[in-house]
Amino acid sequence: MSLEEMENLKEQLKVARNEIKNLRKQITSLNYTQKKEMDAVRQLLQDFQCQNCRNISHGAGRNEGNAGEVETRNGSEIKFAPIGTIRTPFPEKRGVPRQASISTQIEGIIDLTYDTFNNPEHSLEGLEEFSHIWVIYYFHRNACHAKAKVAPPRLDGNRIGVFSSRSPHRPCPLGLSLVEITKIDGSKIHFRGIDMVDGSPVFDIKPYVPQYDMPSKEISHPEYFDTEFINAREAPDGQETSDVLAAAAASTSQGMCKKAPSVVRVPNWVTNANTLTVAFSDKATEQMMELDIRAESIRQLIEGDPRSAYLRTKHKSQIFSFQFSEATITAKFDDSRNAVTVVQVRRTQSTL
Repeated sequence: MSLEEMENLKEQLKVARNEIKNLRKQITSLNYTQKKEMDAVRQLLQDFQCQNCRNISHGAGRNEGNAGEVETRNGSEIKFAPIGTIRTPFPEKRGVPRQASISTQIEGIIDLTYDTFNNPEHSLEGLEEFSHIWVIYYFHRNACHAKAKVAPPRLDGNRIGVFSSRSPHRPCPLGLSLVEITKIDGSKIHFRGIDMVDGSPVFDIKPYVPQYDMPSKEISHPEYFDTEFINAREAPDGQETSDVLAAAAASTSQGMCKKAPSVVRVPNWVTNANTLTVAFSDKATEQMMELDIRAESIRQLIEGDPRSAYLRTKHKSQIFSFQFSEATITAKFDDSRNAVTVVQVRRTQSTL
């Protein structure tokens, strides 16, 4: 092959590479455009209000999993409506922490609606005395179809019954998260511990009380609670009478043995969590400084491996990207070394 032919081939290869690069840019741009259009459609559907919907007693959509109305066996109905909305840095399901305890450095906001109370801030009075709350919310970005069996990430593709898991794909798509209150500002609750998608509707908020919510009477964080309050609330609500207290004192004085605390058991696959070693490239570190993103927040998100069982075991995906607030995080996984490297943290492109 002559030198001229080699130069010609090099030039053709250069042109081909440029074309591939341009095609990739076009695909990326089309993906963002499609996502924005889908988000706009979803928002329109969420904002749409049918004036006659509440007056319809029979309809085709009655038994199709509509949130807010449930028909029971005897024909009666259970009606409910969201009391507020959760705001988080995760605009889509991809990359959302599987449990609130994983993301203790990431903050969110529960914004109560004025549709339930004229003064929603009144409903939060006294909540500042608690450190944690249970949040019950709706998996609004999940398809409404029941799955009897699911594949938790830690089981590497093996399937178990849906009620033996924390999977969001449930016959009644409700989420339950224990989060830490950081501040209450009017009708807004600021909290730490995120495992929800931005815009998730909230159905209820309950304060966390350890002697009710823990299987054992042993409290692991007594500094959060008033001992006098805990002792006074051991009896069920409305039953803290003098007779009950006297009977309890008599039982203690007679030397009766206390009932042993319940033994908490969970399957081995739950406790055998795989924690990855997380590293950051120089480029990613520089980008996080520019975007004012804490490395510890990103570390918490990916050290538990956010990839699904399908991506990790069947598709064997090593490159994983997800959105976090206004940034797109790209990480490369090395399953042979049980490690992951954050290679890029760039500002999410906007097509607006």
